[in-house]
Amino acid sequence: MGRTSRKRSTPAGRAIAASAALILGAGGLAVLNGNASAGEGDDRPTAPVMATIDCPEVGNELQEVPESARSRVDSELAALDGQITAAYERLAEDRSQDPAALLGSLEEQRRASIGTVIGAIEQSGGTAPENLDSLAPCTARASGQEDGREGDQDGGPEGGQEGGDAEEGTEDGGNGGQAGNGPAADDFVDIESVRPNVNLPRNQRGASRGTFTTKCGTNENGKRNPDNVIVAPGVSNGAHHMHDYVGNQANDAFASDDDLAAGATTCRNQGDRSTYYWPVLRVQNGTDEQDAGADGGGKDQNVGEIRTPATVSLKFVGSPVGKVVEMPRFLRVITGDAKAFTNGDANANASWSCTGFENRQLADKYPLCPAGSSVVRTFRFQSCWDGRNTDSANHRTHVAFADRNGRCPQGFRAIPQLVQRIVYDVAPEPNFAVDSFPEQLHKPVTDHGDFINVFDERLMDRVVRCINRGDRCR
Repeated sequence: MGRTSRKRSTPAGRAIAASAALILGAGGLAVLNGNASAGEGDDRPTAPVMATIDCPEVGNELQEVPESARSRVDSELAALDGQITAAYERLAEDRSQDPAALLGSLEEQRRASIGTVIGAIEQSGGTAPENLDSLAPCTARASGQEDGREGDQDGGPEGGQEGGDAEEGTEDGGNGGQAGNGPAADDFVDIESVRPNVNLPRNQRGASRGTFTTKCGTNENGKRNPDNVIVAPGVSNGAHHMHDYVGNQANDAFASDDDLAAGATTCRNQGDRSTYYWPVLRVQNGTDEQDAGADGGGKDQNVGEIRTPATVSLKFVGSPVGKVVEMPRFLRVITGDAKAFTNGDANANASWSCTGFENRQLADKYPLCPAGSSVVRTFRFQSCWDGRNTDSANHRTHVAFADRNGRCPQGFRAIPQLVQRIVYDVAPEPNFAVDSFPEQLHKPVTDHGDFINVFDERLMDRVVRCINRGDRCR
């Protein structure tokens, strides 16, 4: 893919861009003009910098949306994302502006969109969650402010993921991202400093011990777009970051189930027309891709050289406590949370490691791997299905994780679990990151994966039989 040269921002430039500091006090937010050019030995205190915008996630609150309202609701939820992105871009362009005014304008826009969501649900005979409009206000998060994420929830991936003690970085300690919004030096940790922390449930009597592996390539053909047909159907650039796709080649924001069923596939077994996608990984090395001026790329502050994975493994595994049932065709599953930096980790599911060290998983740090070792992203998708729905209003509640013992919640059935492993050859330098929404600052905790099942009926039956019999199938 063609590229154009682009110079890195300098530490001094980044310091000037960060010179507008916030004071949090009675009556709201006030701006202080920091002295970015103060000389060495200047011991004046530095106020925290307004780094990003933190908005409550509206979509997660929508448990039930009438089918006739779904299109309008999805469109307004995408509009809410666009409003945050635009506000963050205004912040990045001019950090000397009044943050109270910026957040006030954003709140007005959000209140209007949330009102439209409520109206669409009620006009279709549904009931909107109480106090949904209370989610309209956003807050400013200062540089260095803790993200306030809660501890691991039961049933999350692998359990007990935690990083080692990373050296504290400063904004000038890393490259700050070519767009100035991450990654930072303290987003990285030496994998050799992390203790082993993976604890998978043991197989019990009656477990389904088999596997089915589907080979769909590594996106060698460069199938990418910034859409998300699950979360924002019918909305171009609904993700505000670029995705790699393997499998189904008809996937964009406007793809219907019929489009996917008829789409070409990169999978070796043509009975698998599923779509597998995830945010691209970029190395910020002074080189830009062709999307430097495009939506999802430079326009959304995702810049740098996109790396095609060295390998991609797509494996379906069984349940440690019993048999699995067939997953329904067109089942949609999102694992992880693209907004986990501001949302908290209730839905986070990032797992970063290095080859040779995969018993050490990182949830909120990028790994720096030793010589001869490669970066690994692993997604263990939800393995429990409600037995009825292929999607849900918030795209989450129709599927669930098994608990720490491998059992599904009451009323859910075990289905083949997709385990997705993506390997990259990158240098052990703190200059790579996944694409993200601009306000998420390219944090590793925002990593996520998406899957739409488009196996044909015969192949899905074979998958389940292989897994339940304990076979290893391809």
